[in-house]
Amino acid sequence: MGNRFAVCLSLLTMAALSGCGDQRILEKVGFTQTTSYDLLPDGRLKIAVAIPKADPEAELSRQLLTTTALSSKEARINLSRQTNLILVSGQMRNTLYGLSLAKSGLWNHIDTLMRDPSISPQVKVTVVNGDAESLLKKNYEQHPRTGKYIDRLLEKEAQEQAVPKVTLYEFARNYFDDGVDPVAPIVKDDGDSVIVDGIALFRDDKYAGRIEPGDSIIFALLERDFKKGEISIELAGEEGKKEIVMFSSLISSRKVEVGHGDAGTRTVNINVDVKGSILEYIGRLKLSDDANRHELERKISEHLSSRGNQLVGMMQEKGTDSLGIGMYVRNSMSYAAWKKLNWREEFPDVQVKCNIHVKIKDYGKFR
Repeated sequence: MGNRFAVCLSLLTMAALSGCGDQRILEKVGFTQTTSYDLLPDGRLKIAVAIPKADPEAELSRQLLTTTALSSKEARINLSRQTNLILVSGQMRNTLYGLSLAKSGLWNHIDTLMRDPSISPQVKVTVVNGDAESLLKKNYEQHPRTGKYIDRLLEKEAQEQAVPKVTLYEFARNYFDDGVDPVAPIVKDDGDSVIVDGIALFRDDKYAGRIEPGDSIIFALLERDFKKGEISIELAGEEGKKEIVMFSSLISSRKVEVGHGDAGTRTVNINVDVKGSILEYIGRLKLSDDANRHELERKISEHLSSRGNQLVGMMQEKGTDSLGIGMYVRNSMSYAAWKKLNWREEFPDVQVKCNIHVKIKDYGKFR
């Protein structure tokens, strides 16, 4: 009986000692939530991390560390020497990349994050129109934690279809897929706030251009199905007068059709059906009249289709297949034929037509 008691006591003591060796006291741990990357003129990286403070009485609710290094892992060592906290990456939510670095290529830096088992593949990828470290270190009066402010801003805008939600996983998946190029949301400093500044288009991993904020919803219509969104449309009316339409509660469905010509030419039709509610209309038509409502549907359809064709034309000029048209072309042909095809060279010459058909579900409770 005495031997059993001694064995149990020894096991409990060993368990307690092993637990003490792996303790992480909250006040001694620095949870990296946002990291920024910028490319300096000499080729070095400027890397900053934002760490929320656990002390509720602190004047600032975060700590910002900045260093320069040749790689992100070297930067981590340098940053660790600047704080008494143990830096951990398990709570990272967002990575900000300055425009200078995005133009030179992001993959080496994203690859480093993907290899780290402590970092979630759901960490967001965001491009900053300007210097990422300057944006991250700025204190906005109504948003004491800038990193968290940007993260929530992007979440809300993604729900409204204003920008796509892009994570490390999605960027890496599209980077390796030979039928689509990656995209990422763009943000910039707007004085007293941070503003979403469109969508970054990548050719492989290099920034190639951007979609203006006003065309982001058009990109969403052409790129995926969704059940929430809104758009303000300005139509040309009679006698030079403009018609303004606020189209809300959008529900869209998309179908891509690929045709192969005898001479090897390829055509792609992107057919989109959109249903929504008219919350605001300034113009000559009476929405209670069926004929007038159908005329408005036709005008909105033509307007959105034209903007879609312009958007695709811009992407073809830049050689970036951000809509993933190549995936549909690949699925329409044999594997051997696809491997012989140089899609990067073929894409700018493909005839792509956008057909966006609009249906007005209702026009508000006022009749």
